[in-house]
Amino acid sequence: MRLGVLDVGSNTVHLLVVDAHQGAAPLPAFSHKNEIRLAAHLEDGDRLSEVGAHRLRAFIDDALRVAEDKGVEEVVAFATSAIREAVNGEEVLGDIRDHSGIDIPVLSGEDEARLTFLAARRWFGWSSGRLLVLDIGGGSLEIASGADEEPDAAVSLPLGAGRLTRDWLTADPPSPEEVRRLRKHVRTTIAREVGGVMRYGAPDHAVATSKTFRQLSRIAGAAPANQGPLVRRALSHKQVTEWAERLPSMTAAERAELPGVSPGRAPQLPAGAIVADAAMDLLDVAEAAVCPWALREGVILRRLDQLRRDRA
Repeated sequence: MRLGVLDVGSNTVHLLVVDAHQGAAPLPAFSHKNEIRLAAHLEDGDRLSEVGAHRLRAFIDDALRVAEDKGVEEVVAFATSAIREAVNGEEVLGDIRDHSGIDIPVLSGEDEARLTFLAARRWFGWSSGRLLVLDIGGGSLEIASGADEEPDAAVSLPLGAGRLTRDWLTADPPSPEEVRRLRKHVRTTIAREVGGVMRYGAPDHAVATSKTFRQLSRIAGAAPANQGPLVRRALSHKQVTEWAERLPSMTAAERAELPGVSPGRAPQLPAGAIVADAAMDLLDVAEAAVCPWALREGVILRRLDQLRRDRA
């Protein structure tokens, strides 16, 4: 069947169309997205503005038309931290449901961590042993660890690259004092969770997912996206530390000249690198494999599992 997954994220709202077959990996067929940056439309820090809500409604209407044109049988939608933390998030989603007829559940941070973990487990398989999965989004950092398809530890922290850039970095480039304060905040926040994540055992395999890690791996020399998802890409902690020190001293325009870095993502890359460096350091990760699958694929895989059970 042809499925569409509609991801209402903090930075980007993305419709991914996939062809799904029982016993096979879902194959991407079409991608339609827009960097609406919902988190930047939070007024007073916690209310989605009318402009942001209007842009979201307009994109969803457009995405549903695209899904119909592409022959999608079912659209599975979800929203993450920007909507989760907006005091009027449910109201906005209710208006969209009344207007467009689509229900968009809001995932908890723990759900995000668990679904991303599922995607990484399916990609790397059982031979990878105990996995540790790190996922830096626009609004939050997810960490999950386990030996099965369900992690035995899954946490979500308010350490997304976009959020931290808005809240902590005011200049371009940011001042050394701002960077120092941000670094301390990130490390103390992650350190509180290390014991709970590692209590079940050290990982056999560390995995990094999503845009920040993909960009860091690309500027550190990994293969470009046009070489396909099956090319092995990895990122060492040493490389991340080097870029976490270099990126804050560059302007956004200078960062946008780096391979794989878009102008829209360049401003938040220093904060993302600081989070990546801290997570890898505190969780004792010397190298992480970069996984092409993340939350969207986890949602697809979970839905396919449900459909198989319903048909059994």
